[in-house]
Amino acid sequence: MDLKMMLANTAREHADKEAVVSGQQRLSYAELDAASNKIANTLLELGVGKGDRVAMLLGNSPEFIIIFFGIAKTGAIAVPLDTRYKNTELNLVFGSCQPRVLLAEDALLEKTSAALTRSIEVISTGGAAEGTSASYESIMASASPQAVEIPLNPEDTVFLSYTSGPATEPQGAMFSHQSLYAEAIMSVEGFQQTSADVLMLFALPLYHNFGLVAAMLGSVYRGSTIVIVPGTGISISSLMEAIEKEKGTILTGVPYIYSLAVELAKKEGIKNNLSSLRVCASGGAPLRVETIEQFKQYYGLTLADIWGLTEAVCHITCSPIDGSGKPGSCGRTLPGWELKIVGEDDTELPVNQDGEIIVRGPFTQGYYRNPEATAGAIKNGWLHTGDIGRIDEDGYVFITGRKKDMVILKGQNVYPREVEEVIATFPKVAGVRVSGVPDRLRGEIVKAVIRLKEGASSSEQEIRQLCQERMADYKVPKQIVFTRSPL
Repeated sequence: MDLKMMLANTAREHADKEAVVSGQQRLSYAELDAASNKIANTLLELGVGKGDRVAMLLGNSPEFIIIFFGIAKTGAIAVPLDTRYKNTELNLVFGSCQPRVLLAEDALLEKTSAALTRSIEVISTGGAAEGTSASYESIMASASPQAVEIPLNPEDTVFLSYTSGPATEPQGAMFSHQSLYAEAIMSVEGFQQTSADVLMLFALPLYHNFGLVAAMLGSVYRGSTIVIVPGTGISISSLMEAIEKEKGTILTGVPYIYSLAVELAKKEGIKNNLSSLRVCASGGAPLRVETIEQFKQYYGLTLADIWGLTEAVCHITCSPIDGSGKPGSCGRTLPGWELKIVGEDDTELPVNQDGEIIVRGPFTQGYYRNPEATAGAIKNGWLHTGDIGRIDEDGYVFITGRKKDMVILKGQNVYPREVEEVIATFPKVAGVRVSGVPDRLRGEIVKAVIRLKEGASSSEQEIRQLCQERMADYKVPKQIVFTRSPL
């Protein structure tokens, strides 16, 4: 099955049902299907063909969903990008994936100017900005809504997700129609999601695999309604109001969101009617048992912990939504995935013994134009996750550490090496070490220990400014320590 068929099937079965709600915008499945056809037809007119990369620089919006499916229908490869990337990151990512077209919000186009050094067609989602080939508004007004007749193969690559090092060495994981389709089915089965569900999308970006697959594709596959809670800041109060108004039944988010919800309940109590909620799923970062217990205490709801990684499309495990799981566990493996714990020689370890987690299932096709990295991650048909964990006698998975060097901050992966390489370009710096420091709300924060060159002086502000110019804001070290000792 491919994503074009996924949307077509749902649009046929649930034509008039609301697919996406965002503020005053309410889009039915029939309208979503027709609008994405307009995008597909426009891309084909621009010469986009099968396998071409089409970059997306868009925040959560109905337009994101329409454009993603429009790209998929042409046989091209969608490349959704972090809207917080800086010019340096965008330039390197564009150099890696070499997009034929970029679709971006007007407000984000300005920062792409230095990165648009190649022959890239640009479509703005606002008015027709200067230098663009078309605008989203004009496409919706005049493009054909007829279905495109491009034959698709389930094994065709449809999605490219950049997982690490965009400021130094971009690495994009490739996914097929079939792998996204399979994972969407697994996800909705884990959440027991139906067409009657209303999924709340809040502070979980659609360019992130968790948002794109578990929230968006799972909902489209099942015919659920996706409610996008608008706003650039994180306001838990606005989320609660939206749940009450739209009668939300499923909430997906990173642990940080649930920690903030607990803090809100402690300070102000619960002012909204949240009785419609039946599933609250947490992923993207480790979930503390204390957060689960406090969320249950204040909201009367169980947090279903899930675990996965970008290379595995989305989540591999899911805790029972009825709360019958085990404290500290991220649940059992979803049907369709195989998981085992191995030692250094890849020999499978017995139950309750820690080792690296490796998985087999609909994972990445490999890293784009990087066979060496692909061979390092996929061995003998198994994906090596770099996470350390164990399985107990009942099949429950416990994540206990990380083999790979990575900081997880509010669900975002930060690779210390990337931050170190950026800071090392500063002429005053002789050496730098970056690591994660535990944080109660965020999970971890980024810490940099810096040794300056003999006689040099600097400040935290100077280092942060350098990082802010080169990297997305969440990668900038929260703690900066200067030392004269060797690193």
